[in-house]
Amino acid sequence: MSNPTDLKFLIVDDFSTMRRIIRGLLKEMGCHHADEAEDGAIALNMLRAQKFDFVVSDINMPNMNGFELLKAIKADDELKHLPVLMVTAEARKEDIVLAAQSGAAGYIVKPFTKATLEEKVHKIMQKLAATA
Repeated sequence: MSNPTDLKFLIVDDFSTMRRIIRGLLKEMGCHHADEAEDGAIALNMLRAQKFDFVVSDINMPNMNGFELLKAIKADDELKHLPVLMVTAEARKEDIVLAAQSGAAGYIVKPFTKATLEEKVHKIMQKLAATA
């Protein structure tokens, strides 16, 4: 499944405008299957209840932040295969390192363009296809 247009995305961000922007960018990329969650706790429940192929998650959120969500996904045998793309407003080196160490598939700093998102999603899907 290397074609991103077939994927079902879960967009996790506490800021509804950001979720709408990411959903719009995915639509422009031809990805029309996306759901939204406003924090990691809601996202985790959704991931356990439905099938998703790709998670795009903010880091700074209430209740359960992006790192906690990432750790929960990677600790769950049913979910650990999911690629998680971390999104944040802060390009702190320690966050990037922590994201990589925690199993994130990639990292994007806000604000970003469709081209940046598309490139990251494609790279992640290529990597997954190569290891499948």
